[in-house]
Amino acid sequence: MSAPGRVCALGGGHGLATSLRAIRTYAEEITAVVSIADDGGSSGRIRAAAGGPAPGDLRRCFEALGGSSMLTAEMGWRFDGGELEGHALGNLLIAGLAAASGDLVAALDEVGRLVGSVGRVLPATSKPVDLVADTGDWEVEGQVSVHRAAGIVELRLSPPDVPSPPEVVAAIEAADQIVLGPGSLYTSVLASVLASDVGEALGRRNGPLVLVANLSADVEGPWALEEQIRILADHGVLPDMVLVDNSHGEGSSGPVALRRAAVTVQDGESHDPLLLGKALVGCTTANM
Repeated sequence: MSAPGRVCALGGGHGLATSLRAIRTYAEEITAVVSIADDGGSSGRIRAAAGGPAPGDLRRCFEALGGSSMLTAEMGWRFDGGELEGHALGNLLIAGLAAASGDLVAALDEVGRLVGSVGRVLPATSKPVDLVADTGDWEVEGQVSVHRAAGIVELRLSPPDVPSPPEVVAAIEAADQIVLGPGSLYTSVLASVLASDVGEALGRRNGPLVLVANLSADVEGPWALEEQIRILADHGVLPDMVLVDNSHGEGSSGPVALRRAAVTVQDGESHDPLLLGKALVGCTTANM
């Protein structure tokens, strides 16, 4: 079985970084498409001060894809005093280059060069956005607030018409495989695919869209896997296949093909990049 050569991975947070570590074990060309809607922690402080994109999830991707340099190793190092307390070194590097150049894609390409990245990291939207969730009774805005909200019936971006970089569309359309997740359903997975350009490109995809299921119930609600897939479909994204760990209980994945494999470390609490990579190689159109 030949491994997919060109792989595009979408999402945010630690989940996307985990998938990238797995994908780099087999793919020849990797593109990460990352939500930049975070408004908490160091990213939120940088956005409030400078008005730029949230850099935290972008930084995690460079940590996953970077080489063995000191810069890659220390991208997540945080200052422990003064006005910079809590800020990650990589967050400040990304935010500074983006502000200085006025071109986020060019700034990320330069960070990739500096860390020796084996793949390209791109923002899901060309400009900063916020998440807005409708619960049916009221709306909540901001990733931190959305993460805490219950009863969400719809998620959208604000502003709603921010385009994606053309490089994102090209990467999705050219991919032999597209990997979504794992991660928080609303604030990582859905947040990365809400831009209209991303959704339309996914609709024109040539490679299969594979959802990597979380290892435990989503922190935003104890949904069954089939319910999570329904929520994705309600937002215009229906995976072709869902990859779950062998320990996942019996259940349905609805209209989506289900593939089981051993993908966790020994304690079962997190994905093992080598095992996940091996399982993703088998997630192809031929096996749907």
